[in-house]
Amino acid sequence: RMENGETLPQIVSRSKHIILKHWSKWNEQQKTRAAILFDKFPKLLEGYSLSMKLTDIFNKKSGLDEARLNLARWYNEVEKFDYMEFNKVLDTFSNHSTTIINYFEERLTNASAESFNAKIKAFRSQLRGVADLKFFMFRLARLYA
Repeated sequence: RMENGETLPQIVSRSKHIILKHWSKWNEQQKTRAAILFDKFPKLLEGYSLSMKLTDIFNKKSGLDEARLNLARWYNEVEKFDYMEFNKVLDTFSNHSTTIINYFEERLTNASAESFNAKIKAFRSQLRGVADLKFFMFRLARLYA
């Protein structure tokens, strides 16, 4: 048993949601559990720190140049970390760097378009296929206009 009375498998299974939250939102029990987890798995701490740094970059109200500089520093840290999953993230960022940087200009995302697409897909699945496209568009316009 660990310091908090839990076994390591219990800590691992109960920590899944902890590593998805920002450390500032952890309660005392979660902080204790995370300290034990990160002590046993230091690579996990490094990966968690990198992901939270990225979250902080996007949450900070910074200008375009400052954001670009912070992202470049983050890229360098990820390259030093040299973990395959994070390298996939780097590839995604390098492929979409202009649109990612554009976020810092107006702080706008395509979340509303994605939400609307999800609503359309749910509506389509309720109809079990679309036979009459004109009627489908009419119903869609009536429901979501």
